[in-house]
Amino acid sequence: MHPYRRLMQFVMPSRTESIVYMETKLRAERLEAYLEQARPAFGGNVTHAAVAAVAIGLARNPELNRFVAGRRLYQRDGRWLTFAAKRVKADKTSALSEVKIRIRDGETFAQLCQRLNEQIHVERSGVQTAADEQFELFNSLPRFALRTTQALLRRLDYYNVLPGKFIADDGMYTSCFLANLGSLGMDAAYHHLYEWGNCPLFMMVGATKEEPVVEHGELTVGRVMTLCWSYDERIA
Repeated sequence: MHPYRRLMQFVMPSRTESIVYMETKLRAERLEAYLEQARPAFGGNVTHAAVAAVAIGLARNPELNRFVAGRRLYQRDGRWLTFAAKRVKADKTSALSEVKIRIRDGETFAQLCQRLNEQIHVERSGVQTAADEQFELFNSLPRFALRTTQALLRRLDYYNVLPGKFIADDGMYTSCFLANLGSLGMDAAYHHLYEWGNCPLFMMVGATKEEPVVEHGELTVGRVMTLCWSYDERIA
């Protein structure tokens, strides 16, 4: 590491003060045409494509697959991605749920879509997940006990010694968190980074819509998708 980057961990000890925002606009015509075939074939949609694209980007740029813990920079073991999915509760109300997966090398897009859809199905089935059990456990504690437990977990996290079993199902311990607001017909927004966990990248996907674009020096109308990024400057 460059000496300056090592010092950044002390100059900016939290993700809140080291966050950087960036916007990317993509031409989406080819993606939309591809997904018209992928959706009926194996259930691929924009969220699946975003997960696959970020996975490729992290593989090509391993310096982005890092995290900060205890004011030290670590290279992550494997690529983990978390995304938000709509979940219908027993009372028919809608809520958001987190789906976290580990990327497998050599996996095709169709195979990735199948894995994602299987986990989404579990989240939407109403079956109690490991995350649900953790939420119920922590919510059952009185406030002073919850604060004490949180302080202990943060201290273990500071030294990067939280048990792997505890981290495995937590969506905030991930290489990147994605949320497709376009699936709700919304524009992309800039999202904060959580102090809990070690997620250094957050990507929000907006709805694809027609916008003026310059193509070969001429002004025309194109189908444009907006991505809003939030990332921890300390990682790279």
